[in-house]
Amino acid sequence: MNRDVMGLIIKRDDGSEIVNYDNPSFPSYIYDGWIKPRVTWEKVPHFHEDIEIVTVKSGKMAYSVNGREIPLSAGDTIMVNSNQIHFSMSVEDMTAQYVIFIIHPSVLMSSVAVEMQAVRPIIDNPDLPYLGFWGINEYTKEIYELMKDLPEIRQDAFKVTMRFFQIWEVIRKKAGHFMSEEEVMSDPRMHLFKTMMHYISVNYKESVTLADIAASASVSKSLCNVLFNQYVGESPINYLMHFRCRKVAEYLRSTPMTLTEIAQLTGFNGVSYMSETFRKFFESSPREYRKQFA
Repeated sequence: MNRDVMGLIIKRDDGSEIVNYDNPSFPSYIYDGWIKPRVTWEKVPHFHEDIEIVTVKSGKMAYSVNGREIPLSAGDTIMVNSNQIHFSMSVEDMTAQYVIFIIHPSVLMSSVAVEMQAVRPIIDNPDLPYLGFWGINEYTKEIYELMKDLPEIRQDAFKVTMRFFQIWEVIRKKAGHFMSEEEVMSDPRMHLFKTMMHYISVNYKESVTLADIAASASVSKSLCNVLFNQYVGESPINYLMHFRCRKVAEYLRSTPMTLTEIAQLTGFNGVSYMSETFRKFFESSPREYRKQFA
């Protein structure tokens, strides 16, 4: 794992996330995580080719997948499929603890036959953005037992590979019943939102308007608003400001730069406006936030 980018979301040119793997030679990230309101890794929309699996150990939280909010309680697990727009969030002002497992599906592709029979039917299914494991059933308990001690073997690529095959078999069994339980249809406009989200991540330092964001995907301003509210539950401009404030938080935690320097680097016109906007999202001033990490 590259500690220089811990807690940050680094993206490729197409806007997809570059996962900060535990070992650069093996595409897997496993972590005993936690979330509570207003931490910087809450409500950060992103997507990647990797499979993301989260099992809640205690408390309550939620995941948003392609704009649909899925509540999770202790014992629940969610599998987010490849290339879906998703983010985690806290609920009821509480802290939740979880195990997160992010791994590239290529780990499963030991042969073309395995890839075509057991992997592609799931990761290429546009109507299968996620799978949920909750309630009293065999799949929920089975996947929880496989997930809970993953952090103990995170540095052993062979053991992680074996465990991923076991987890994937549970996912395959659950996927066979999924469409009869829930109706989740794909949205052909998702790529438009991804384009606009990426535009903001590249140009947030500049003076960006609603018209600029819409033009990046060749859509109207009204459709731009509709898509942002659908996928992230906020307006394009509010998303832009939230994005800038997360960057401010990263600089506050990791650098000794002055507030004036940070404001210039994050697209704000001045310290006063930056502080006012930052307080809106983090419920503290930049100076107060920095003291927490001193």
